[in-house]
This record gives sequence, structure tokens and C-alpha cells, in this order.
Amino acid sequence: MTNFESKDLRGSTFREVDLRDSRFREVWFGNVVMRGVALIDVDIDGEIDNVRINGVDVVPLVEAQLDRLMPDRVKMRPTDADGFRRAWDIVEQLWAGTVHRARTFTSDQLNESVDGEWSFIQTLRHLAFATDCWVNRVLLGDPLPFHPLDQPFDGADPHPDVSLDIEARPSLDEVLELRADRMATVRRLLDELTDDRLAEPVEGPSWPPGDSYPVKEALLTVLNEEWQHRLYAERDLDVIERRSQT
Repeated sequence: MTNFESKDLRGSTFREVDLRDSRFREVWFGNVVMRGVALIDVDIDGEIDNVRINGVDVVPLVEAQLDRLMPDRVKMRPTDADGFRRAWDIVEQLWAGTVHRARTFTSDQLNESVDGEWSFIQTLRHLAFATDCWVNRVLLGDPLPFHPLDQPFDGADPHPDVSLDIEARPSLDEVLELRADRMATVRRLLDELTDDRLAEPVEGPSWPPGDSYPVKEALLTVLNEEWQHRLYAERDLDVIERRSQT
């Protein structure tokens, strides 16, 4: 068993290699070619684009199936201000249900990691961080909006002016208080949003580099974070629930 961490393996060739039971996290597979592979019992979760399997681009098939299984998913790609407000209504409703479910779990379970993923508490902390990055910092111009409980993405470079308590173990109520504040900020911004505002460029820092973003792009990023991480949270709560029943 060999562990590769923070290694640059670009241009490598793997031939007659056994990768069964391997785990890949935060791995970039751009321009990868696989020939004669046996891809069996594989679970892939991430951003996929232009992925051909046996000559067929499977991305449109996957996207269409996901939209069919989750009709609200389509609404996470709004094109106007009213659409963003409706999308946020859905986000609030879905997360309210997930939080209600989470309250039936113990503190230890809410801090439990499933297969190396963030715990439920860490997921909520990361969403506070995402809001601070894309709404408070980029769209509202606060240079240092971060809360000590914010959870940055894995591999984020430390910021010299930001002090985050990554090892903290806050209670669910503590994190929900922070979360409620950040969600209310998004709601206020969306209440004032106009169609013209969506196309405006925003010169603002994200994490870590500064760049220029259309307002729409920043808000779509927030919606995507909210949608995807709730799915991950529900998935992992399912696993924890099954474990507790055995």
C-alpha cells in the first residue's frame, strides 16, 4: 500500500497496476486516457465534463438523469433575479428538513466522518465559509468577513489575516446560529437583487486569489455549494443511521 499526498504525477503511465480499494480525493484527472480498463463497482462523485465511456459522452446522460430524479435541481440554475429568489426558497426549505433530521442524531454522530468526508457539523461550517467568501467578501465587499468556525475547503492556503479554528468542535446549535446569520445575509441580498445587477462584474477577492466575477457567477456558486453539500450530508446521515441500527 502506497500513499501519494500532494504529489505531482502528471504524465505518469500505469500499466498492469492493481488499483482495487484505492481512494482518490481532491485529484485532477484532466486529459486522462484509460484503455482496456475494468471499471466495476466504482463510485464517482465530483465535477464531470466531456467524459467519454466507450465512445459515448456520458455527461448529458448523467445530468438529465439527475434532473429527472431531483426536479428542484433544475431550479438551481436560475437566469433572472426572481429565479434566484425561488432557488433560495428551495434551499431554505430543504436545509430546514435536513437540520430537523440531524437533531435526531447524537453529538458524536454529527461529528462523525464517513469515508473521510466532512462531518455534518463541518459541512455546516463550510457553508458559512462559502457564504463569507462569495457573498460577504466578493459581493458585499467585506475584506475579512470570516468567523473562527468557518471551515475552508481542503487544501486552502492559510490567509495571514484570517484566524480559523479548524480543530474546534462546536455544538449543533452554535453552528446553526452562525449558519442562520449567513443565510439571512443571502436572503437580504437576494431580496434586493435585480436582473441588471446579475451581469455586473464584481472586482473582489475570493479564496485564495482575487479576481473579477459577474454577480450571477458568484451566486450560482453559492447555490451549487448549498445544493451539493446538503446531498452529501443526507448521504452520510443515511450511512450513520444504518450503522447505528446494526
